[in-house]
Amino acid sequence: MADQKETKKELAREYDASQIQVLEGLEAVRKRPGMYIGTTSSQGLHHLVWEIVDNGIDEALAGFATKITVTVEKDNSVTVTDDGRGIPVDIQKKTGKPALETVYTILHAGGKFGGGGYKVSGGLHGVGASVVNALSKELDVAVTRNGKVYYMDFSRGHVTTKMKVIDHVSEDLHGTKVHFLPDPDIFKETTTFDIKVLTARLRELAFLNKGLRIVIRDNRPEKPTEKDFLYEGGIRHYVEYLDKDKETLLTEPIYVEGVENGITVEVAIDYSEDYHSTLMTFTNNIHTYEGGTHEEGFKRALTRVVNDYARKNNLLKDNEPNLSGEDVREGTTAVVSIKHPDPQFEGQTKTKLGNSDARTATDRIFSDHFSKFLMENPKLARKIIDRGLLALKQGLLLNGLVKLLEKKVALKLVTFPENWLIIPAKILKFLSCLLSRGIRPAVQPSRAVRV
Repeated sequence: MADQKETKKELAREYDASQIQVLEGLEAVRKRPGMYIGTTSSQGLHHLVWEIVDNGIDEALAGFATKITVTVEKDNSVTVTDDGRGIPVDIQKKTGKPALETVYTILHAGGKFGGGGYKVSGGLHGVGASVVNALSKELDVAVTRNGKVYYMDFSRGHVTTKMKVIDHVSEDLHGTKVHFLPDPDIFKETTTFDIKVLTARLRELAFLNKGLRIVIRDNRPEKPTEKDFLYEGGIRHYVEYLDKDKETLLTEPIYVEGVENGITVEVAIDYSEDYHSTLMTFTNNIHTYEGGTHEEGFKRALTRVVNDYARKNNLLKDNEPNLSGEDVREGTTAVVSIKHPDPQFEGQTKTKLGNSDARTATDRIFSDHFSKFLMENPKLARKIIDRGLLALKQGLLLNGLVKLLEKKVALKLVTFPENWLIIPAKILKFLSCLLSRGIRPAVQPSRAVRV
């Protein structure tokens, strides 16, 4: 026992300043990459692409870039080019180094942190270029601006070639070209990019940033592939894409756009005969899977406006209850996208928006435009209200049917061998509808026989 105490004292004496490790430059990123990109699995590998693409998106949001091209090379390296202004190359006063070198070697260096470079920026972490550099075996960047092409290259975050001019071009040309090869010492699970994952996200970004052309190329197959995304209608085209296999009630989605207190709000919504509803929300191009205040504002406005219109036009009687949020959203496909100058996310996943001003802005902008749309399009408004009324009536009928069926099942009046149930097709459809509404009846459609 005495020996253990003495050993413990000795260890305590040895714990001094020499054991405090200071990680220089980007060493911290390589030491704990998960803190910066979430994981070193395939998801983290693809996150490297998103970080560089986000820089091009920022140039588009600022009104400069019109095209981004992502190319997967034969060796599984990636090249991302944009026609934005090009990363600055003059000396950054605080570091005494060219801004290009600063952006790629120092964490949290860039135009996204209040320096006036961007009013709104995309991306999740804002660590971008330097982290990609740290986690790449090789990275090189060429910047075109001021009639010159500037070049630098790096290895695992360290400069291997100082910035130099490699060409002279027209003053009209501008942009940034980044080429990187992920480090297999970091990404031990895989360094192979999935073209389907890349294509899906880049298509989504093209929908979310109307007028921005995004090209994805894959040079790995014997016959290289290329897809070109450009959606002038933005999220309105996104809703059409999501509903391409559905029979819709409207000739085209309802589209709303507005700005309040620096927050840009876009909403596109359409209705179909489907029982299911689809709602996708985004903040600064980040998919907020868990929703948040902008989603709350949209739902609140949609429910209130529909009920107000129905009451004012005697489509809902005085003795009838208001349509619920589920009633008015049934059969809808909607995309809500906001651009916020200072988004605040909740939780570790960063997929739920917490800004209260986003709720107010989304509610006010959508309700104002949607109310006006209903008043100006009474025939379409009637279709929308009727869709909600049908959902309300079906909900009441379904609840009654389920109670009846549960009683019969309890009395074993409609049992079938091996607990299968004989249910008319129409009732079976109602039960499926119940499930889509989040109600789990005792009678499951998967355990039934159509008659």
